Amino acid sequence: MNHVTSIGLDVHARSITGAAFNPITGEVVTKKLGTSPAEVADWVLSFEEPKAVYESGVTGFYLVRELRALGVDCIVGAVSKMQKPAADKRRKNDRNDAVFLARMLCANNIVEVMVPDEECEAMRDLSRALEDARDDLVRAKQRLSKFLLRHGHVFDEVNEKGQRKGNWTQAYWAWVRKIEFGEEADEEAFAYYISEVRHFEAHKKQIEKFIRSHARKDRWRERVDALCLIKGIETMTAFSIVVEANVFSRFDSASAFSSWIGLTPSEHSSGEHVARGGITKAGNSHLRKQLIESSWHFANAHPSRKSSEGVPLRIENHAHKGNVRLIERRKALHRRGKRPVVANCATARELACWIWAIGCMCEGAA
Repeated sequence: MNHVTSIGLDVHARSITGAAFNPITGEVVTKKLGTSPAEVADWVLSFEEPKAVYESGVTGFYLVRELRALGVDCIVGAVSKMQKPAADKRRKNDRNDAVFLARMLCANNIVEVMVPDEECEAMRDLSRALEDARDDLVRAKQRLSKFLLRHGHVFDEVNEKGQRKGNWTQAYWAWVRKIEFGEEADEEAFAYYISEVRHFEAHKKQIEKFIRSHARKDRWRERVDALCLIKGIETMTAFSIVVEANVFSRFDSASAFSSWIGLTPSEHSSGEHVARGGITKAGNSHLRKQLIESSWHFANAHPSRKSSEGVPLRIENHAHKGNVRLIERRKALHRRGKRPVVANCATARELACWIWAIGCMCEGAA
């Protein structure tokens, strides 16, 4: 332990509760603070060789950056790795939470979260904004289609081969423009639903344009281009993976990376009884969702080689090897009779391992 006083900070939007624990004397000092980093830093630095910690969550990394700039040794602890005693679950308050953090820090039982720099966090925000825009667009399309369905309008046009044309195509919008309603209120609601779809489509395209521009920057370009060699991954997904991971080599192994995403099997074993279940879903939900979606591509993918200018040949070869392996893996799971969703999760976990390997190769760590 390279500090004397362990300080836990229970951080909220409008207040911070601090608890300072001195393991030598056993003394615990608590105080209610405001959200000003300067105020928190003054209190923390009044103790002998302090080190502070607060839980990861919606408050983000603003406080830890400000405290470090003011000379405070502060870290962010992974809240998912903190297990409170059962007896404390009925005694929850800000003071007890702060004391718990201080004692955990003193026992060196905190799993530290990597604090991204401001540029990396900004890129994460942009990538997550695209995810929000996609979700908003899906909801807007559902509202429009269900509104039309309630009034008996269903797009059912076919092409020359007798195949049904897809929704949200030019043919679909041409069909939508011909629809009329007898009631003025229905026409107003109809116009609103259409405008919402167009509105979110424009926002999504604008954010994608921003991401393509940022993905060309030197810090991200090589890793983004390399990950795009994997089937099912394009620029938007590759950029999201890179900025969420920040540094792939910070993970000790491929298993550690897939565990961080929450794609490892859950387990409830005891004694001779071994029981494993579905994936833990305890990790980065943004990447987990994207890798699950990308993995569906391997159900019908062809093992053709992808290439990209500027990507070293050894990385390109490794990506091709991964594509072949993942396609064969998916086929093997299908032959064993695994349900598609189960096979897809298993493929996503292995996909995460290949992504980690390629990311480390780009960083010169492998």
